[in-house]
Amino acid sequence: MPKVIEIKDFLDPELDVYARLTENQLLNRQDPKNAMFIAESPKVIERALNAGCIPVSFLMEKRHVEKQAKDILARCEGVPVYVSELSILEQITGFKLTRGMLCAMLRPELPTIEEVCKNARRIAVLENIMNPTNVGAIFRSAAALDMDAVLLTPACANPLYRRAIRVSMGTVFQIPWCFLENGVRDVNSLGFKTVAMALKDDSCTIYDRKLQKIERLAVVLGTEGDGLAPSTIENCNYTVKIPMSHGVDSLNVAAASAVAFYQLGLLCKAEA
Repeated sequence: MPKVIEIKDFLDPELDVYARLTENQLLNRQDPKNAMFIAESPKVIERALNAGCIPVSFLMEKRHVEKQAKDILARCEGVPVYVSELSILEQITGFKLTRGMLCAMLRPELPTIEEVCKNARRIAVLENIMNPTNVGAIFRSAAALDMDAVLLTPACANPLYRRAIRVSMGTVFQIPWCFLENGVRDVNSLGFKTVAMALKDDSCTIYDRKLQKIERLAVVLGTEGDGLAPSTIENCNYTVKIPMSHGVDSLNVAAASAVAFYQLGLLCKAEA
């Protein structure tokens, strides 16, 4: 039986983790073993559980305990399940988007770059992408289009921020990822050829078949405003520009990632 605890006041301390702690407070850099994240919706929570994430507590409407949450709660015996009326839960920003369930979970220990890339043929490298929505969307494209891993520079939005998890539809728990220390130099040292996605006229075409035939390829994507740093482009083996029409100069980084992942992984997937 689930350990159900009814909440009648929005200011109840048990709601702090869901309603009042910031992402940085959840990240808990001073005590990383107790760092947490918030997963939303049954599908996302289930993907997190399947990845081995440990639940700390649940929050939901009463009516979901024996309905859409039933199977999930059966996997988490003894974990507190806080329930409340919708009028209280609606005071939590974004609760209407959660499809009735929230779950606070411990952040898993991240693998090393060597572990993440050990058997990878196609990876994405994100440089200073600070918008959690873009990070989440890139993860979703990476999962859908057969990227084997995602590597991020420290300035990127954390993939376990609540919005990033939600936008990714939980694929942040399905695609291996970790943070880089030295940018593309770390990637080059592992035997990958690196492709900088950049708005440069002296670029390869994204349709170049030699890029598709490369055994281990890393697609490097830059920050929303300025794109990749010049030093990053210089350290990459190739520069690629997506052709544009109707006077459009560029795509949003999340949209560009989907185009690049599909096209640069096309032959690799056909041969697999």
